[in-house]
Amino acid sequence: MKQTTTVGIDVSKGTFDVHIDTTCRFLHLENTTEGILLLLDELRELSVSLVVMEATSKYHYLLTSMLSGAGLPVAVVNPRQIKNFARAMGKVAKSDPIDAKTICEFGKRMRPDVRQLQDRDSQELSLILTRRRQLVQARTMEIARYQEKPTPYIEQGITKHIAWLSTEISELEDELRIRIKESNSLTERRKLLETVKGIGPVTQAALLIQLPELGRLNRRQISALIGVCPYDRDSGSMRGKRAIWGGRSGVRATLYMAMLSAVRYNPQIRSFYINLVSRGKPKKVALTACIRKFITILNAMFRDEAQWRSE
Repeated sequence: MKQTTTVGIDVSKGTFDVHIDTTCRFLHLENTTEGILLLLDELRELSVSLVVMEATSKYHYLLTSMLSGAGLPVAVVNPRQIKNFARAMGKVAKSDPIDAKTICEFGKRMRPDVRQLQDRDSQELSLILTRRRQLVQARTMEIARYQEKPTPYIEQGITKHIAWLSTEISELEDELRIRIKESNSLTERRKLLETVKGIGPVTQAALLIQLPELGRLNRRQISALIGVCPYDRDSGSMRGKRAIWGGRSGVRATLYMAMLSAVRYNPQIRSFYINLVSRGKPKKVALTACIRKFITILNAMFRDEAQWRSE
């Protein structure tokens, strides 16, 4: 029986380092098409069971795309998981080859899931969403600076910057609307989301692009993936306060803002929210619970390919 191979890759902007477990080979290659082709030549005669790399904004996109296109199973994992794994292994030293070997060891022991590769249009939409979030954060900081009452000259500059940021954000949102409507791969799922009251095009885009697992997981898994699943904090006789942790913070932040609208315009979510608040739940806790209920309903909708129905 042929021995299977696990490959760990540490990706950076211009290069990537590779560790191949069965041959104990280290490779340092350019993060370009030519460099990736050299890696594919190296792996051609091996029985590769898994290629593991960390999520690195956009720097891993080309590598992931070409490896998946060549038929290799690729898992892109949260860097925090690799960091915690290295700590558990007692590894203190850090370099690119060491990181590549650690990622390879993580893949062998933990066997992370291989996620479906996004097409080029979805990748571009994801980058537009990320850029919009960056500009919204910048605008929030500028508004806070304006409220500090600086000199009139500085106020004038801040006002101009806020206006520019608002224009850019509006243009990105228009681009999202156009691209989502023109995307054939998102048409069916988009039409399902259009039946939901209280969410706009930005929330639709976040759900369609940044949460492709909708409809493929159970309700607990999808809640944990977003980071709205409450975890126990118990030890011995102590019963700690439940709290959410981890998950995809970008999607969670988008859904939190969407719930501020949904509790006003979506009868089902509004009724649930009012009931929680009337029972003494803090408003933020109630909104988080609304996100969990909302995403559970959406998950069932996508699973059953059914439209939103008010109870």
